[in-house]
Amino acid sequence: MRSSLESERQSRRAVFPTLAFFLVLLLSALFLSDPERYAKSILDGISLWAAAVLPAAFPFLFLTALLTALPPFFAFSKKISPAAGRVFRVSGAGAGAAILASVSGYPVGAKLYLDLHQNGLVNHEERFRLACLVTTSGPPFLVGTVGSMMYQSPALGWILLLSHLSGVWLVCLLMRCLSKPAQNASSSLRPPLQNPTLLYDSLWGAVVSVLCVGGFIALFCCFGEMLSALGVFSLFGGSPFAEGILRGLLEMTTGCSVLSNLKTPLSAATSCALVTFGGFCVLCQEIAYLSRAGIKTLPFVLCKLLQALFAFAICFLLSSLLL
Repeated sequence: MRSSLESERQSRRAVFPTLAFFLVLLLSALFLSDPERYAKSILDGISLWAAAVLPAAFPFLFLTALLTALPPFFAFSKKISPAAGRVFRVSGAGAGAAILASVSGYPVGAKLYLDLHQNGLVNHEERFRLACLVTTSGPPFLVGTVGSMMYQSPALGWILLLSHLSGVWLVCLLMRCLSKPAQNASSSLRPPLQNPTLLYDSLWGAVVSVLCVGGFIALFCCFGEMLSALGVFSLFGGSPFAEGILRGLLEMTTGCSVLSNLKTPLSAATSCALVTFGGFCVLCQEIAYLSRAGIKTLPFVLCKLLQALFAFAICFLLSSLLL
């Protein structure tokens, strides 16, 4: 009986690798069927990364890596630790990372979380809650790109940002209320060790991180082109709203671009939800960092989905006053 149960478990574990194997085969066959078309989509993704992501993300990745490793950040974390513990039940270092993430955007928060984890500044009780708190977008994308450039309304961009952060924070507040009181967060903080190669390590980490982000964006642009070739985006009668959602679930920037053509409270709220969820492209970037810090993928994805629903409701109400 025990051996049969064990064999059943092993067969279940083998399902995902088998499905992944055939999926990779399918993607490879699609690429070889029209390499010129899909190579162009890769270039489009690289252009999108170079124009919209690299200038904003690279400096923040470098500077935040430096900030979290310097003694003043430890001192600042000690100062705000009591307030952070009362509001979100996270350490001062975690609250500082959340502030930095909210002004920089994806994927800086996830990288910051990994840096804090590796420096011993994240305690066990706050791990999951903090991972959900620091993974946010920021003003450069929501106000500058989505609001000003796509919807041609900076005011709507600020509504998107407020709704996005409110959705993230409200879910984290709910998790805080449902969690057990943790130890004093400030007592778990340890000052960072001196690192004579800090400048080089921070620069190297930022370069590798931003290149990986570019790789994810280029690949998902290619995957989106493959889905378009298979007719997936035309399944709903060519509806731009449905296409925007499908493209946004894959890569949020292109989804928001399609939805911005509608300029309605529903399209704005859906854009906000897609940015809060992140789409599979951003989720892959975040999970690449968070999994190395022990964060489980499925609970994290479910939390981001709940945050997206909250952000959608808030943005729909607020944008109805503007659009």
